[in-house]
Amino acid sequence: MKENFNLLATCGAGLEALVGKELQHLGMDNTVENGRARFVGTKETIAKTNLWLRVADRVKIIVGEFEATTFDQLFEGVKAMDWENYLPMDAEFPVAGKSVRSTLFSTPDVQAITKKAIVEKLKAVYHRPSSVPLPETGALFQLEVSILKDHVMVTLDTTGPSLFKRGYRKEKGGAPLKENMAAALVILSNWHFDRPFVDPVCGSGTICIEAAMLGANIAPGSNREFTCESWPYFEAEIFENARTQADEAVNYDIILDIAGSDIDGSMIEIAKRNAEEAGVAEHITFKQLAVKDFKTDKEYGVMVANPPYGERLGEEANVQKLYQELGQVFRPMTTWSKYILTSDLTFEKAYGMRATKKRKLYNGALRTDLFQFWGSRPKRGGVQ
Repeated sequence: MKENFNLLATCGAGLEALVGKELQHLGMDNTVENGRARFVGTKETIAKTNLWLRVADRVKIIVGEFEATTFDQLFEGVKAMDWENYLPMDAEFPVAGKSVRSTLFSTPDVQAITKKAIVEKLKAVYHRPSSVPLPETGALFQLEVSILKDHVMVTLDTTGPSLFKRGYRKEKGGAPLKENMAAALVILSNWHFDRPFVDPVCGSGTICIEAAMLGANIAPGSNREFTCESWPYFEAEIFENARTQADEAVNYDIILDIAGSDIDGSMIEIAKRNAEEAGVAEHITFKQLAVKDFKTDKEYGVMVANPPYGERLGEEANVQKLYQELGQVFRPMTTWSKYILTSDLTFEKAYGMRATKKRKLYNGALRTDLFQFWGSRPKRGGVQ
């Protein structure tokens, strides 16, 4: 088995720079590309990044990459890879695929030829008769062959279910925000942990929970398992050590001022249960409250919200009213910074103020904008 791997941390469009910064913070030099960041590391690196990356979707091993414009080139390029370093003889290895702006445009054919090439190589390596199929009864090794402008990349997923599946969200609302997107919104707000944090339309509590996990330095992947843990060459102590280090890194003494509210009392109960599951209930105050009734005397706080977008027929009037209420309540709070994610590009009109800055993000496949309204800075000497 290899000691060092070429790795990818994949992510949603518009979040690449955040993932790059996260990797840098974890001590890994990286190169940011569209939808991903490249880096190099060991099995310990794979464990650490799966546990700690808040914004990424997956951590993948790059098995190999090359150029191909014919199926023969694809077959030979895949076959030439050192599969014996990645797949044991009994590995279950389904092959997913995609092809974009490439000569080899038929994804089913690309997948089939890639699979055939791997099978032929493994049979030669493990001295299996050509007429006898490989058992594929062992651990899962999910592969992907991706072709972009005739450049082939074959990757092996170490994560399993996407990193946004932290494991704490046992219940959710009708249009939940993915946990890694919620974490991205918190990070983009540049929230200082000694200042108030509010989500006035908190739903199942995801944004508040991600803020609390960030503030208390809780590894987002500490409540789940990863597919590479079942691989025979991934020693159990690798993740045991990584989890021990993550537990030791938690700041149990920090005091955080995080509040979430929602007009729907049933969602508040769900949010409380999710916060308990995440181990951050002590850091968050959840209560049933309409946006128009929100009041605070606190200053220099941060508000992050993902209000309904009004995508369904008949919802637009209610959503516009909510946007107006957000403006009426939060616009006068000049020391607060507000970050509001919505797909409604006319949001500023309903809110009643032009954003300081807008950032294009994708909530799944949906184009959204993060409208940012920056508050005044505290005077020197600290928060008032």
